[in-house]
Amino acid sequence: MNKDAKIFITGHRGMVGSALVRRLETGGYTDILTRTRHELDLLDQAAVRQFLAEAKPDYIFIASARVGGIHANNTYRADFIYQNLMIETNLIHGAHLAGVHRLMFFGSSCIYPRDCPQPIKEEYLLTGPLERTNEPYAVAKIAGIKLCEAYKQQYGREYVSVMPTNLYGPNDNYDLETSHVLPALLRKAHEAKSLGENALVVWGTGKPRREFLYVDDLADACVFLMEQDYTGSFLNIGTGQDVTIHELAETIMEVVGFKGEVVFDSSKPDGTMRKVLDVSKLKQFGWNPQTSLKQGIELAYRDVIATFPILGLRQKHHPVESTS
Repeated sequence: MNKDAKIFITGHRGMVGSALVRRLETGGYTDILTRTRHELDLLDQAAVRQFLAEAKPDYIFIASARVGGIHANNTYRADFIYQNLMIETNLIHGAHLAGVHRLMFFGSSCIYPRDCPQPIKEEYLLTGPLERTNEPYAVAKIAGIKLCEAYKQQYGREYVSVMPTNLYGPNDNYDLETSHVLPALLRKAHEAKSLGENALVVWGTGKPRREFLYVDDLADACVFLMEQDYTGSFLNIGTGQDVTIHELAETIMEVVGFKGEVVFDSSKPDGTMRKVLDVSKLKQFGWNPQTSLKQGIELAYRDVIATFPILGLRQKHHPVESTS
């Protein structure tokens, strides 16, 4: 990809989109195209088609989506499936109509069956039932993968998909009602320390195992694949290593400097007990993540402090979901 290529990043204010902007700018790319939600409503099919027909980007990163943790996914099921289907359909079909030949779609590790073998290989897709709590979101993401595959097969488009593991980093969502486990715990630990509390309350048993990837490592992997002109089947992107939610909570408490104890609310759901991606296919291309979990949490916490010097203090004992 030439450095003067026009690259359109959707969701550029979000965690993934902003990381892509940082990585591309660092890499010397000068024509990065972005639009805010007010400038371009991705749910508006006609507006998306008109924009793409006029802009004609050389490459599109679809980093926009309706996202959230267990509570949000399970509560707003209709919103999650409808909005994600509309966003990806408008962009992928609109890109095709505009003659955009190259595109990358971001899926999610929740696309895989709830009880599939671990670590999760790409070929396990559609081999069993999904986790019910996030099924609408997962179905929408699977549809996006299949859209890319179909446009590649029928029209020869180089539309590829990547499956990131659980992400965290700058511009994350710290809303306790809708965020994923790591940012939610990071905020709760920060506020518990500020309030002088003696415990960090976490949903579930603390036994589920999860994999986490610092978002700038994801952006690096995606730009790497773009520059390698990757056109193959969808790829997992992650570290290939997981930790228990209990271990995650303890690491966050260490980084934040919170000296209290972890208290688990076992009346709340754990979700899938283990979820770690097999990233051997990506490693064969020569890419590996550079940020350890503790290093990434330290960077994320600096961002929290810089962005939210005084976070809105929650009510005491507000629960947080344990998995994502």
